[in-house]
Amino acid sequence: MPADTNPSGDIFGGWVMAQMDVAGGITAGQRAKGRVATVAVDGFVFHKPVYVGDVLCCYADIVRIGNTSITIRVEAWVLRRRDPGQRIKVTEGMFTFVALNENGLKKTVPVA
Repeated sequence: MPADTNPSGDIFGGWVMAQMDVAGGITAGQRAKGRVATVAVDGFVFHKPVYVGDVLCCYADIVRIGNTSITIRVEAWVLRRRDPGQRIKVTEGMFTFVALNENGLKKTVPVA
């Protein structure tokens, strides 16, 4: 949406990061079988801008499962309105989540 743009008219990187965090959190939460919280974002690289009207697609893959943490690689791709049918990778990053119990304390990630 236009309210999510910078002065150049591109979508704010922070908005894109937030969408990727949601995608990673869904994946981590499913694996942890419960609540998770983001504790780190590493290796974040913006390759191309996201424009108003682009459809943002986030893809998340589990990279590592620790005792209480889960590291997820998230890639963001866009479908450009002006280039129908073409998917373009715009950014990627590694998100680490910690599994939490009902009291908000760290818990062990269940074995698959």
